[in-house]
Amino acid sequence: MKTLPAPLSPRHPAPHGHADGVSNDEFRAAMSRLAAGVVLVTAREPGLDPDDPGAPEGEDVGMTATAFLSVSLDPPLVMVSLREGSRMDDLLAEQPLWAVSVLAESQRHIAGRFAMKGRISDRLLFEDIPYVRGAVSGAPLVGGALATLECRTEQTVTAGDHTLVIGRVLTASLPSGDGGPLTYFRGKYRQLG
Repeated sequence: MKTLPAPLSPRHPAPHGHADGVSNDEFRAAMSRLAAGVVLVTAREPGLDPDDPGAPEGEDVGMTATAFLSVSLDPPLVMVSLREGSRMDDLLAEQPLWAVSVLAESQRHIAGRFAMKGRISDRLLFEDIPYVRGAVSGAPLVGGALATLECRTEQTVTAGDHTLVIGRVLTASLPSGDGGPLTYFRGKYRQLG
């Protein structure tokens, strides 16, 4: 029988300052070994003044996510993890309707575009990407995605430096059966097989 190492004590501090015994680098390296599907989370920002038809319309916002999963079949629930204080986190705190496009292996460019730090405006990011607007959420649903979902936020949970958003699935469709999923493994986008 294998024994586990003894827990850390005040005499044996955790490496790199974490009280629980794991550094940011160690945690990141371990989690990079977990392959994850890649999705684009989208939402439509509300207009500045919904009562004024002449007021500027809201913008579409998108974010690449690899921390997305199914939570429940009955009712149909999914969860996405958002970096606290990100544009999507701030938007979904106000806007309960959002969408998810499960990206195909041929859509690596979309994942990279919406994952960039210091990126250009979301309006320009959507400019040459084919999409339809979700009938329920009004959010962009990417053309060629393996699956699309429209969701309504049911619950949010603060978890460290992220917000877990649990959404009820309102619509689900399979617009493309071609190709395999885009995955993320060891810090890179990859294809199965």
